[in-house]
Amino acid sequence: MNKLLDETLSIKIAELINSRASTPFDNAYKAALSTEGARYIQGFLAFAGKPYRPVEHSWIELGDASDICIIDPTLPHLNKDPQELWYFAAHSLTIKKLKAIIEESKEDYPEDDPLPIYGDPPYEYYGDVMLGGQDYLTAYQAAEAKCKEINELNPERN
Repeated sequence: MNKLLDETLSIKIAELINSRASTPFDNAYKAALSTEGARYIQGFLAFAGKPYRPVEHSWIELGDASDICIIDPTLPHLNKDPQELWYFAAHSLTIKKLKAIIEESKEDYPEDDPLPIYGDPPYEYYGDVMLGGQDYLTAYQAAEAKCKEINELNPERN
């Protein structure tokens, strides 16, 4: 299964929800709520150049199992060539599940931001940071390998 980034729809939805540069999780949450049939995805973004490691990120996906496209409402703020972005999903939520988790989080931890959502313990470590379950570690390691590959292949662009 190949997931392609839909640049046009990403920009259109970014404008619709008034996305902001430093809030990929909120951007994806708003995009998910405003897009019929969307799934909210958390994971990692890999690209050439600084910070030379995966960036925790969120986006939405549309489509069925055989034809899924990525919609990134933070895309206009990334200042990267969309053809040189690689997305590694760690956590996928339906809108119904996403709303339920957000509501519960706001009740249980009103002082904390409910996003990002890391799932159930036990949590795994990547580097010296604890984050999510085994699925996060797997996605992080795949994104880390991609970062190393693209930064070694293109040292003049770093």
